[in-house]
Amino acid sequence: MKSSIVKHSIVIDGHKTSVSLEDAFWGDLKEIAYRQQATLSKLVAQIDETRQQSNLSSAIRLYVLEHIRTHGKNDA
Repeated sequence: MKSSIVKHSIVIDGHKTSVSLEDAFWGDLKEIAYRQQATLSKLVAQIDETRQQSNLSSAIRLYVLEHIRTHGKNDA
């Protein structure tokens, strides 16, 4: 199966950065932000502030995974 990693640009605290994520993680991240009534930039900034990994893309993947484990896929 071909990897669908795509580079996405996002602004965090006024600074433009990019993250490389598979489409599934990007879609779930957008859904989580929507359900939390937050912008994607705000959610990624929160993940960035609390991450323990040196790589933001990895931190986002782990956040999405933990969120789905805790809240389920239907409440992504």
